[in-house]
Amino acid sequence: MISTHPGMGRGALCRLRRWLPLLLIWLLATVADRAWLAADQAVPAWDPADYLNSAVDHGRALGLLPGGEWPGWRGVLLLSPKIPPLASLVHGTVMAVAGELPDQASWALAIWHGLLLLALDGWARQLHSPRLAWLVLPLAAVTPGLVSLRVQFTLDLALTAVTTAALWRLWRWQRPAPHGGRWVQALLAALALAAALLVKQSAILVLAAPTFWAVVTGVGQRRRRPQLLAGMALVLALILPWLHQNWITTIGGTHRAVVDSARSEGDPPVFSLASLLYYPRLWWQQLGVVPCIGAMLGLGLALWPRLRTTWNRLRAKPPLHDAHSPQPSLPEGWGWLLGCTISGWLLTTMSPNKDSRYIAPVLPLLSLWLGLGWLVLISALQRWLGSWRAWTAVTASLLLATGSTAVGRVTAIHRASGEPPVVSLMTFLRQHTGHASITLVMALEPDGADLNEHTGTYYGRLNGGQLLARSLGQAHHPLVLDQAEWVAVARGDQGHHREDTRQLSYGIRKDGRFQRVRQWPWSQGRFVELWQRRPDATRGQPFARQFVALAQGLGGGPQGLVRFMEQIGPQHQLDGHFLYQQQVEAWANRRLAQDPQATDALWSMAALAILRQDASTADHWLAQLEAVLPHNSWPTTWRTAVLLVDWKPWAAQRRAEAHPRALEEPLLKAVADLAAVTGGDLTRLPALGASWPRAVEQVQGSLSVKPAKQAPAEGCPIPLGDHSAAGRSLVG
Repeated sequence: MISTHPGMGRGALCRLRRWLPLLLIWLLATVADRAWLAADQAVPAWDPADYLNSAVDHGRALGLLPGGEWPGWRGVLLLSPKIPPLASLVHGTVMAVAGELPDQASWALAIWHGLLLLALDGWARQLHSPRLAWLVLPLAAVTPGLVSLRVQFTLDLALTAVTTAALWRLWRWQRPAPHGGRWVQALLAALALAAALLVKQSAILVLAAPTFWAVVTGVGQRRRRPQLLAGMALVLALILPWLHQNWITTIGGTHRAVVDSARSEGDPPVFSLASLLYYPRLWWQQLGVVPCIGAMLGLGLALWPRLRTTWNRLRAKPPLHDAHSPQPSLPEGWGWLLGCTISGWLLTTMSPNKDSRYIAPVLPLLSLWLGLGWLVLISALQRWLGSWRAWTAVTASLLLATGSTAVGRVTAIHRASGEPPVVSLMTFLRQHTGHASITLVMALEPDGADLNEHTGTYYGRLNGGQLLARSLGQAHHPLVLDQAEWVAVARGDQGHHREDTRQLSYGIRKDGRFQRVRQWPWSQGRFVELWQRRPDATRGQPFARQFVALAQGLGGGPQGLVRFMEQIGPQHQLDGHFLYQQQVEAWANRRLAQDPQATDALWSMAALAILRQDASTADHWLAQLEAVLPHNSWPTTWRTAVLLVDWKPWAAQRRAEAHPRALEEPLLKAVADLAAVTGGDLTRLPALGASWPRAVEQVQGSLSVKPAKQAPAEGCPIPLGDHSAAGRSLVG
């Protein structure tokens, strides 16, 4: 029986008024985004394609997309060596429901946009009133800087949404009692902080200062200390598993993305005026001219009485008071918002690499300030013009801002006359190689927006495909000619900055071991050509055999390690599926079954485990090498390093100090001291300061010696049959 109690009707009406504006704005924005995506015919560029590939990786690992299977938690964490996995897990799940094509995968962006609007709505209501929320939501929905992110498959919208939610939940917990300081608020804030850091590590730029302030204020209150400890434990419990597995690659990747990119792109010095003003000068375009002008007028009206009072006090006159001028008092919480806005802007500015996308997490905070300014302006207009005229002017202004944003987005639509060449190329190759594990070398523009290795890999892996695209620098062109099976080259003008690309294209055409399969028109009179190695063409020495010799070289110290890493990098580009590792592992297992003390097989298994970031397995094989080679200090040195990387400093210290030559080998002694200091024994700092320079000198001396040419590993009959469909010729 349906109740007709008037209280229930009022409750339903209140809920409708509460959620209907949010739902309508999200729906209208989503419809506009889907229309734009349907009209735009551009293929994903370098960064979006990279994030799409990561989503496919995680969707396959979860068993939701064809072409993969569950690899265990460690395997899932290894799929995100440089950027945390949360967004990719969400994107892969959405792909399983909506589809893998770019427009289908972009439904994930609508989810992140909904989260952003939800956080802004709750924050605005608690800061001021529902009226502020009704202003902030449409302003955020038409903000050009956020609108562009809703149709670009990057992590910027996800990062913006979760950092906004984290700052909101953190503010709710740190508010004075009785509004804040509750257990539920503490746990929700911790979950939001962890989620933000697990989307992208750059979230720390926006969250660092507010979190520090919340911690400092929370420590001083006895009731909040247990909540603070529980929240910190929850954040660490969620973040540390990924960080423990990938901390070295994360540091290296962050350095390249921040420091090296800033240097190569010519970004202004961090502490220069150009750096300080880099992002504020973009805000007019990112927030919209009309919203900014209206907000500045409103905030000016709000500040004018205070400024006038201060001026009169300085002149020792009684303060003037105008009963008709707007004099709102800022509610509690606006100081927190101001601190979050300023700290987010400053810390983002301190990052050497600059890009308009990187300031995106600050834009929702600025939208709240825009909403406040417009709220004051509307109040003033209602007194001056009347309610009806005031709201007419505001509506017209919002429509003008919406139209300006829409015009900007329409001009950004890319229209193509035919199928993009990258799609044609990868589709053709997939049709003729099936689901075989193929690596295509692309001798094209390495950073081309429409034809690059990330975009090629994405289209090569659709619907369970296993086709990867890779590129190699000029120094490795001989390796491409000796080993590559499939190569894509460009014909036509490639620009004066592409000398290395032209050289490789010329080499492929003139090398008699390759034959052209097909070509597709590209742009500006250029063509993309697909070349295949002839079935009867010779190859260089298979890398599986070279790997065994390189792995044995690790027993010679730093010189062998450097040579090992120099050879592995280009080989991993040429063999994106790492098929050689399966051959080496199968051979090593057979060899160890015959001779458990075969050092070539033991070094090979240890090297494979290190490349796979499997610390426990690497420790196992290096321990066996210690037993077989008791007088060689390098198995112990590498084992100690592996234990340190695995966050086991005490075990690393014990292993290093147990070796009979621990005091004689400078590098082993330095690693032992480092392990002791890392484990908390600060009394070893002087010893580390003395041993480290000697270790550096030992390494430099070792690297200065010209390496002897290594003979192929004895007894290494690794089978080298072609197990894929890559060997089938498509010509004729």
